[in-house]
Amino acid sequence: MTILWLLIGAALALGAVWARTRFADFPAQAPADYAAAPGPALDIREHLNGKILCEGVIYGPTGRVTSRFVADFEARWEGDTGRMTEHFRYDSGRTQDREWTLSVGAEGQVKATAPDLVGSGRGRQQGPALMLSYRIKLPDEAGGHELDVTDWMYLTENGTIMNRSQFRKFGIKVAELVATMRPVAVA
Repeated sequence: MTILWLLIGAALALGAVWARTRFADFPAQAPADYAAAPGPALDIREHLNGKILCEGVIYGPTGRVTSRFVADFEARWEGDTGRMTEHFRYDSGRTQDREWTLSVGAEGQVKATAPDLVGSGRGRQQGPALMLSYRIKLPDEAGGHELDVTDWMYLTENGTIMNRSQFRKFGIKVAELVATMRPVAVA
């Protein structure tokens, strides 16, 4: 009987963790939650345009910082289609270059592609927020794993974008990224 109660207790605990993660945590957000939020509306054609400085940290599965980075982005738009290049410099000395193709559709729908994505990313910008979900394939030196990613970007009053991303494998959070993206003043 004791084993049965242990199993029931474990099942209830797992159910509570699942419910919290699904309905009261990062994945529970929806773009519509920000439709009436005060402040300026995020439009990536405007706010992810030109030269951008990005600074951030990556947390591992235990919540400890595993990496810090600084990156230079440059985005250019032609109508509703944009291309954003990224050059990352990590605290380990490693560098990484990435390139995104972004498109904005009706009602703030966003589509994103990049060479390291499996398929394309989909999301929506609404109010001061943007949510983008995609599957990324890590480089071989990072294990080559495919991870599900959800990016949330929030525009602040001064034009800085706060980015929070979670990376999941089999639904379990394995990493989180927090970064700022600020336009670089052109002299």
